[in-house]
Amino acid sequence: MPYMTIEDTIGNTPLVRLVRLPGADAAARNNIILGKMEGDNPAGSVKDRAAMSMLRRAEERGQIKPGDTLIEATSGNTGIALAMAAAIRGYKMLLLMPEYLSIERRQSMAAYGAQIILTPKTGGMEYARDMAEQLQRDGKGIILDQFGNADNPRAHYESTGPEIWRDTRGGITHFVSAMGTTGTIMGVSQYLKEQNPAVQIIGAQPEDGSQIPGIRKWPEAYLPRIFDKARVDQVESVSQAAAEQMARRMAAEEGIFCGISAAGACEIALRISQTVENATIVFIVCDRGDRYLSTGVFPA
Repeated sequence: MPYMTIEDTIGNTPLVRLVRLPGADAAARNNIILGKMEGDNPAGSVKDRAAMSMLRRAEERGQIKPGDTLIEATSGNTGIALAMAAAIRGYKMLLLMPEYLSIERRQSMAAYGAQIILTPKTGGMEYARDMAEQLQRDGKGIILDQFGNADNPRAHYESTGPEIWRDTRGGITHFVSAMGTTGTIMGVSQYLKEQNPAVQIIGAQPEDGSQIPGIRKWPEAYLPRIFDKARVDQVESVSQAAAEQMARRMAAEEGIFCGISAAGACEIALRISQTVENATIVFIVCDRGDRYLSTGVFPA
């Protein structure tokens, strides 16, 4: 039997049950809340799946070849995942990210050999996306485009969704995911709805005025082209304060050290649990908490 490469370790992440956070109310309602531990992927997030899918499929179509320069605007996790994928497959990686995002993210991208361009805080991700498109027009490289590339949700249709269905033995009733590029929720929703149309798909977005890395409420002009609102049954808002508090609680009470968007999805999963009975609720623990240490969310 051949040995695995690091690429082969992407996916098949654990699905773990919350024990203490749901409390007596969830037990009385006969609800089970499960987190899919995407931080166990080799570059530390759910974005490993989409990054490798986009790169592989672009190679298969002849759009890119080893040695090319790839460009992407990112809030962090996709950039880290693409930097890893580029290192595995022999590409140069140019990443654009808003300057306010955590230093751990920048350092992780650089460790994989990526070149990083920081964009102004005031412009947010919208400015980073515009600048990436300008660099592509200037011939500086090729954008894989996590926001418009069908190979992003395809990764979750082919892997994340089937894994959840398999590991819950078809018992999932609710799926909760942060909505950033929306690739995860689009792909998982398509797969789960094909298995059981009654499965409820819930998206997490930040409350107005809240900044939660990995979750966005996009202006209409910047809505990801892969997003189809018909595939989301319900959208719930979460505040930055609530997400950060839940991140601390998940670490201290469940031993799950995760990022802020994952904690926001957990907050909403617990909220949903208060309104339903006999439910199996799965949420995406999209990354690990160690890439948020410099933000002060986890004070010493």
